[in-house]
Amino acid sequence: MSVNNDPFSIDSLGFDPDTLSKRYAVEREKRIREDAEAQFVKLSHDSPFANKYLEEDPYCEPVQRDPIKDEREVIVIGGGWVGMLTAARLVQAGIEGVRIVESGGDFGGTWYWNRYPGAQCDIESYSYLPLLEETGYVPKLRYSFAPEIYEHAQRIGQHFGLYEDAVFQTWVTELRWLEDDNRWLVQTNHGDEMRARHICLGTGPANRPRLPGIPGVENFKGHSFHTCRWDYDYTGGSHEGGLENLADKTVAIIGTGATAVQCVPALGESAKQLYVFQRTPSSVDVRNNAETDPKWAASLKPGWQKERQKKFGEAFLGGPIDPAFVDDGWTRLTRNVRTLASKATEQVSNLVQLADFKTMEEIRGLVDETVRDPETADKLKAYYNQFCKRPTFNDHYLDTFNRDNVELVDVSTTQGVEAITERGVVASGKEYEVDCIIYASGFEITSSYERRLGIPIFGIGGRSIYEHWQDGMRSMHGLMVSGFPNLYMCGGGFVFQLGANYAHGIDVQAGHVAYTISELSRRGIQSANVSHQAEEHWISNQLDTRISSFVLGGSPDTCTPGYYNQEGTRKRYRDVRRETYSKGVGAYMKLLRDWRESNTLEGLELS
Repeated sequence: MSVNNDPFSIDSLGFDPDTLSKRYAVEREKRIREDAEAQFVKLSHDSPFANKYLEEDPYCEPVQRDPIKDEREVIVIGGGWVGMLTAARLVQAGIEGVRIVESGGDFGGTWYWNRYPGAQCDIESYSYLPLLEETGYVPKLRYSFAPEIYEHAQRIGQHFGLYEDAVFQTWVTELRWLEDDNRWLVQTNHGDEMRARHICLGTGPANRPRLPGIPGVENFKGHSFHTCRWDYDYTGGSHEGGLENLADKTVAIIGTGATAVQCVPALGESAKQLYVFQRTPSSVDVRNNAETDPKWAASLKPGWQKERQKKFGEAFLGGPIDPAFVDDGWTRLTRNVRTLASKATEQVSNLVQLADFKTMEEIRGLVDETVRDPETADKLKAYYNQFCKRPTFNDHYLDTFNRDNVELVDVSTTQGVEAITERGVVASGKEYEVDCIIYASGFEITSSYERRLGIPIFGIGGRSIYEHWQDGMRSMHGLMVSGFPNLYMCGGGFVFQLGANYAHGIDVQAGHVAYTISELSRRGIQSANVSHQAEEHWISNQLDTRISSFVLGGSPDTCTPGYYNQEGTRKRYRDVRRETYSKGVGAYMKLLRDWRESNTLEGLELS
């Protein structure tokens, strides 16, 4: 018997790359829709669904107050990680008069709204939860659940005194630069007219729920809600599950992304019947959560969190992996790259793709090991590169499909659910009668900035920022925009592309904004506007830089449709190179640090 010693032979790999490539292409093609992002309903405050899916807050009573007409040095819009980190770094820099304006009833942002059963961070909490050292807190679990994360948001608010001047249950209706006063006018739904020298837009990428534009959605006579507005009055139970009110209910959940992967187990345990409507399966890797070792927590030295964040960022982008820090599901791909590279006797051009195939074959193998029904198992297998869709991790999701009361309904061939009727959901011509529809359709992550922000913004000469951005985001450093003085775009899509740990990227920007505002204040500068030349220089550099498909979630030509690639039609949508920094968070940190150390405020027109 002969032995094939070629590390890249089909026998050695355990799969045929050509066969997988063809399967990936087939799976992509049958899901592509010409309407792309337009398949989703635009949720704005004047839309028919605004009250139910956007404005309604199931977690607190509506506030009634008189309009605020005052002035602050800085107004931060958004009270999630972006806004809180920005405000905290401003406070640390000695800036007084910092106010947060937040649409929810408390701090937390996504973690205020996302209270569905099983909600959990998918980046280890020691790296993900911000300001741990500053607040003296170490998470209880390696991957924290939503209640602990929400409590930490409150802890940050208390520690930095952010509650003292915060304005909750308030959304901004317009931002306008007052040229004669060198101030921003902030108008809100409460009739407020707040003025500020500086505005930090900290709404983040996941602030606006996304709702599929399924024909007839408004006709359903049963109960419905979005996962970011979970209705425990209807379901009963809590974050831990036990949704006892669903015991006699037939439930449909539409969407199988990260949210559904986390909440489907609780629904499967509780509902009389659960239908899971899936267009594209998620890749579901093991979670293997663990309690924090008290001895380890006690041994931590100053600077431990920043070091851990640095190690994670390096490992995610292909750097060395330290098992004590970041050896988890996010680094599986880079481990496989190294494994194959160690076997190669010469340069292999498609090494990363082979490693991705290997990673996804391992994840698809988990499906076969867990799901008993072969037909269901095949539908749950993800045939695309790992970062075409955000990877998920859960130890109970796949097993839920072994329950007799749970049915997976594949809607890939019809490119989604066909219709909603008064009684239920139509898929492949069949009506599924249900008592409740749950939309697990996520947030407006990569739609247009105008759609995501939902705030009219007018700069010098009354020009709209969205007119300025008609071909994609224009900025310097992904932060400041020419023609919009003293405005800082914290977070948003730019940081979202720096790496998997979004909170780390936010902090990098927050520290930079705090430096900029404090330096302007120290010099007595009223207005700082990015020059046209500086903005053009930044854009040119971005356009000339090769964007890593690893960072962006794969090529739009090969990925199944999703929010990473504007539903598979990125090229038709806008030039996203203007909105990302492809070299990763480490290089971005150095770039900003060098700019600060020059102490020249290069690229800013000052007055």
